[in-house]
Amino acid sequence: MNIILLERVEKLGKLGDVVSVKPGYARNYLLPTGKALRASKANMEKFEAERAEREQKNAVSRTAAEQQSGELDGLAVNLVRAASEMGQLFGSVTARDIADAVTASGQPVERRQVVMDNAIKTLGLFPIKVTLHAEVTITVTVNIARSLEEAETQLQIGRAVIASDQDDMEDNYASSKAVAAMAKAEAAGDATADEVAAEETPADEDAGETADDNA
Repeated sequence: MNIILLERVEKLGKLGDVVSVKPGYARNYLLPTGKALRASKANMEKFEAERAEREQKNAVSRTAAEQQSGELDGLAVNLVRAASEMGQLFGSVTARDIADAVTASGQPVERRQVVMDNAIKTLGLFPIKVTLHAEVTITVTVNIARSLEEAETQLQIGRAVIASDQDDMEDNYASSKAVAAMAKAEAAGDATADEVAAEETPADEDAGETADDNA
């Protein structure tokens, strides 16, 4: 089926292009979402009559999207979710959840602008594309963790915190406590040795003085 693109469509073309696509793709997606028109003679004439106006509107909306992209590109949003020790979520994170989180950051986006093939079902850091305009797409990082503290740790290590990490953290904590205890014990031992030496020194000096007097 031949269609006229009313905006840029990835891997197809830009506004005004006439392209050939599978009928199902056109009927189920491009036509109902207003991204294209059937390339009939009447539609071609109508589009040409409206081309200048459409191009002007597209330029204005693109500029607005580019300004918004400066605020959003590279943004990281935290989503706290219940999950198993191995990182499996008790539920999932959807495009709507991500849109709500990004909007809460101060830059409104809609669910349809979040590009996802499937819902997210594990803890971790996920680069998610957000289409602000047909010609402007940015990437935000979605950080899914069991707590905000865990989210900070995940940003630092670059991956999900799971059971093995918790064990390592506990082991490191125990090791640090053991090292501190040993250092404290050594310090106490050195202090005791110094005290003993200090106590013995005067006794030795007194003994030496006594021996001199006897001589």
